[in-house]
Amino acid sequence: MGADAKDRLIRELKDSVSEQRQMNKTLRAALENSNAQVAELTVQIRLLNEQLDYMKRKLFGRSSEKHAAETDGQLTLFDEPEEEKPAILPAAEIPVRSHVRKPKATFEEKAKNLPVERVEVPLPDEEQFCPVCGTPLEVIGKEVVRKELEYIPATLKVVEYVSIHYGCPKCKQEAEKPNIIHSPVPPSLLGSYASSSTVAWVIYQKYTNGLPLYRQEKDWLQYGFALSRTTMANWVIACTGIYLKVLYEYCHRLLVQRNFAMADETPVQVLKEEGREAAAKSYMWLFRSGEDGMPAIILYHYAPTRSGDTASEFLEGFHGYLMVDGYTGYNKVKDIRRCCCFAHIRRYFFDAIPKGKQRDISIPAVQGVEYCDKLFAYERHFKEKGYSYRQIKNGRLKHEKPVIEAFLVWLEKQTPVRGSKFAAAVNYALNRRDIMMTYLEDGRCSLSNNLSEQKMKSFVTGRKGWLFCDTPEGAEASAIAYSFAEMASAHHLNVYKYIKYLLDQRPNDQMEDAQLERMMPWNENVIELCKLDN
Repeated sequence: MGADAKDRLIRELKDSVSEQRQMNKTLRAALENSNAQVAELTVQIRLLNEQLDYMKRKLFGRSSEKHAAETDGQLTLFDEPEEEKPAILPAAEIPVRSHVRKPKATFEEKAKNLPVERVEVPLPDEEQFCPVCGTPLEVIGKEVVRKELEYIPATLKVVEYVSIHYGCPKCKQEAEKPNIIHSPVPPSLLGSYASSSTVAWVIYQKYTNGLPLYRQEKDWLQYGFALSRTTMANWVIACTGIYLKVLYEYCHRLLVQRNFAMADETPVQVLKEEGREAAAKSYMWLFRSGEDGMPAIILYHYAPTRSGDTASEFLEGFHGYLMVDGYTGYNKVKDIRRCCCFAHIRRYFFDAIPKGKQRDISIPAVQGVEYCDKLFAYERHFKEKGYSYRQIKNGRLKHEKPVIEAFLVWLEKQTPVRGSKFAAAVNYALNRRDIMMTYLEDGRCSLSNNLSEQKMKSFVTGRKGWLFCDTPEGAEASAIAYSFAEMASAHHLNVYKYIKYLLDQRPNDQMEDAQLERMMPWNENVIELCKLDN
């Protein structure tokens, strides 16, 4: 082979090696790109599966967020602690409290406040003779064989108020104009055939039992009277606006004078609102008193939007501790101490637990739930022991503050997958680090916003039945009606009796606060008149 041929071959080999290197580089880059895509798609599949599991749990699973206390490796909090010293014990020494089932109430216990009708069943006259000798039988004893619960359907009646006209017979003969006096009759509720009892029943059925007006319309037909849903709606709007609103405003004044309050909000649809489409989302807000040992005040408030200005305006004059969820709109409320709801933090971590891993303490989301559960366990312990507010504050500082500090350190160490439920939980908690310990300042502060959520659930349950409000006036009337129905319930009153009592009293804006105070659900006379066992 000549020199030229060798040189050409060497050049070709070098070119081939260079091409192979370039091809390898290209393939390596393609492989890395493919691996990155696979990793990205794997994460997406994981997130989608996580979302799918979450939606399945929401649609078909249990709504309860209870977490198994028997989780492997869990640190349980108490083992007969001293009054001020609930000790955290090693896992090996921890007794698990067994579930004590509450005994079922007997029929006699449940029916103790009901009237009793005694039905004695004698022998037929022809059988009241001795079958042996024919001597007439004598009663020697009686035995209650069984008891039945009988339902007496509601009945309607028309009440006619008759004014008696009186005339002076002497003046009739001697005076130019006869002297006639009419006996006064009680004023009507609305200038119509509506009575306190009928309106109170409509309010009770809709706002406590969640029965929409169109279904109540059918009920009234069964009672023997055609009462339209439009008439019922007008009654509710008129009575809440004329009579109950003044009491609502009084409760509002009392609430902003308190030192502890809670708030929540949920969507509601209002069809006929000027300048807005029927499908636009409006909001029902809830403002209530906290766990300060004072009578519960619970107020619903309708607003077209979720703007934080609503909370700011409603709570104007309030300067205490406000327990709310993570909604940033509440930041517009000035001069308050905002508290963090650990139930919401816990819920984020609970929703991030993979399917079937609720008992696996190695799962970070389970660990997040455990931190929250420790706090709630301490709170239960303090209440079970009957701690004073001062003792609760001291107990929190000694035992709960270290848990929160450890929780914050743990949060900072987490490296969750971006976009995952666990990442959302970690970010949600970290964004509230500045207000996590506010509740430690006073034993009357709450650890969670559960009291508000429980009362908002009453509204949400009712909304599933009646779906929407027709007008803003109807939404405002619903807010007032729900307020007094839920306050009556919170004070263990018969809701129907309490609403009827308020309408009978005809409250008005000319009344002094002392008069309005006597109509509050915590007033002793009101409790006696409207208590559940009447």
